[in-house]
Order: sequence, then C-alpha cells, then structure tokens
Amino acid sequence: MADDQPRSFRLGDDTAVAPGEKRQFRYEVSETYLGDPVEIPVTVVNGEANGPRVCLTAALHGDELNGVKVLQEVAARYRPADIHGTLVCLHVVNVPGYQAQQRYLPIYDQDLNRSFPGKERSNTAERMAHHVYARFVSQCDLGLDFHTSTRNRTTMYHARADIGNPETERLAEAFGTNVILSGEGDAGSLRAVASRNGIPTITVEMGKAQRFQPGLIEKALTGVESVLAEYGVDPEGTVIEPEWRKVMGPGEEKRWLRADTGGLVEMVWGPNPLVHEDETICTIRDHFKTEEHVVRAPFTGLIVGVLENPVALPGHPICHLVRISDETREEIEREISRGEFDGYRSYGQRWMADEEDAE
Repeated sequence: MADDQPRSFRLGDDTAVAPGEKRQFRYEVSETYLGDPVEIPVTVVNGEANGPRVCLTAALHGDELNGVKVLQEVAARYRPADIHGTLVCLHVVNVPGYQAQQRYLPIYDQDLNRSFPGKERSNTAERMAHHVYARFVSQCDLGLDFHTSTRNRTTMYHARADIGNPETERLAEAFGTNVILSGEGDAGSLRAVASRNGIPTITVEMGKAQRFQPGLIEKALTGVESVLAEYGVDPEGTVIEPEWRKVMGPGEEKRWLRADTGGLVEMVWGPNPLVHEDETICTIRDHFKTEEHVVRAPFTGLIVGVLENPVALPGHPICHLVRISDETREEIEREISRGEFDGYRSYGQRWMADEEDAE
C-alpha cells in the first residue's frame, strides 16, 4: 500500500475502523468488584484521506469536566469526509473516578496520570493505563490531553509542553494559548511518556473541576481547530496566532505566594490576571477583623493559578505568579484597553495552587 493511502485504525486483532468510517463505542479497560466491565467511551473518526492521527483525552482525573465537553463537541463536529487523518477521542479515561466525581481512582486513590505507559500485570491504575496507551495512544502521531485544576482551586487557560522538543513546541504553539509552561512533565504522566516515545503531546489546563465553563470550552475548541489546521488534518481550517505569548521555562521566575497567617481570604485582584508590583492580591483577616495580612505582588506578572477556598492556614498557596517582560505587559495592557483581554474573574473563571498539581 502506498504511503499516501488512508489506513485502518486497529482496535484488536480482528477489529478496525476503516478509512471513511466514524465509530462510537465503549472499550473495556478493567472490571468492577462485581466483575462488570469498566468501559471508556471512545469516538474514532477515520478520514477518507490519509493524514496524522490525533489522540484527544479527557478526565484522566475523574472530576475534571471541561475537557469532557470539549471532546463531546469535537466528536460530533467532524465527519470522515472532513478530515485527512484520524481523530481518536477518549471521552472519559478515568471512568471510576468520573462516576465517583473524584480526582483519583476510588478506594486506593491511585493517580491514573502518574501510571503511564502502564503495565499489563500491576495495580489497577497501571493496568488501565496500559490498555489506554497500548490500544490508542501508541497508534497516534500527536496528542492533546485536557485537564482542569483540582477542587478549591482554579487555573488560567494555558498549555504545558516540553518546549525543548521542537515537535512538541510546534504543537503547543499551534494550539494558541497565550501562556505555555515549559517542562518535561511528571514521570508517568501521559504527556511526558507519549512525548518521550515520539508522540508530541501537550496538556491543556482550563479552569475549575466539577463544572462546565463555556468560555474556556470555546477557547479549547478553537485550539483544537487550529491544531488540526496546522497538521493538515482539517484542510479548510485556520491556524490561530495569539497577539502575545509567554513561554515560561523552568529557569524563569515564577513564585507561589503563600499565606503567613491563618484566616479568611478575600481576593481583590482582577478582573484581569495582570498585576503590578506591590499591588494587593488578597487580604487574610481573622474572624474578628482585628488582624489583617495583605498579600502583595512582589513583581509585575500574570496570576496563572489561585486558591478558590476562602480559608487558609499558614503555608497555604494563595496564588501562582509569573514574571512578564515590559513588552508583554504593554501588549496585555493594549488588549485590556481595547476590551479584548479575557476578564476571568468577571466570568467566574478565576483560576490553582500547590506545586503544579493539576496536570
């Protein structure tokens, strides 16, 4: 068969999704205590023309729902006649966590996104990861993994990618977020393992757990469209280019601001995440309002993550601040003056905390 001929997407020894076919099904990755199958919902759209295979994953953490809605829309939007290549949508990867509406696999609190590429004979999380990776991810050419922050926190819409890898950098830039946090990712995370194995993959972080946030979902859908256009999967698509982009490398200044006292937290920054040096971000007061601790910005930067729970203990992370250049600040201020910069707080989409824990 010539290289330019479309390929079947294999689901097993005797099963495949043929070119020109769209198939939606459930794929078994484990069993319950009763021996019933644990099945993930899957959509495979195999184009009539050859092209890259794109894997999209959501709900690796069971209570992170924005990505679930993104994949629902992507799966409904594209037909085989529309694309050159294949879309593989794993709608809910962590089905037990999703059913319990919690981050980890229930009972033993295993993190599915620290279990890749998995093992055929190991604990529950690694067995599930093995099924997902071997059957779906390993057959693909690039990946988009959708996440939100953990409970009681929220994260700015951004991508995480290993910018030191040119192919991963291309993918992250094509998705079009303003902010990219660069790094290899945690050992056992889907994006780290896939990227290391030659499948460029980025994580998309977007907002809060346990809810749909329409503004962020629309942004992510635009990002997916841009990626499909960049790689020729959607020949009619358009690649987006943000007005400004901030790539945060491992050596660049970013700081968690933490509470020095316990009490009630009142956020006062916003509605935009740009804060200037010495600007008040929040106050922490005791219950009698007799003591007040003011948390100020140590430098001009962007708030990319913030505590949502209004109570804090000494040491609790309050917000994650990244330094920006004067050039980036000026471009953001121009967008704000034109009314084009997203007002995250005004839409109830403030944003995460504690050691990059969301991915």
